[in-house]
Amino acid sequence: MKSVGTYEAKTRLSALIAKVNATGQQIAITNHGVTVALLTPPPHTVQPQPSHADAIGRWRTARKGTSLNGLKPRDLINQGRR
Repeated sequence: MKSVGTYEAKTRLSALIAKVNATGQQIAITNHGVTVALLTPPPHTVQPQPSHADAIGRWRTARKGTSLNGLKPRDLINQGRR
């Protein structure tokens, strides 16, 4: 495992991250010889993407109980433009 000091890590962070992603190796960041952080590649897990129907269902659930008290959306839009 390669190790770099905190100053070098600060100045070359983008290059270090690219190296970790490209090679899959870990890089230890040290401060006065003591490891304080570890750059590792992300886990290779696939996050399931929510479907549009799920997103719309969550939105409808979140807005339940919210009312405009008889106002029309167009009136609110016009009021905001004044």
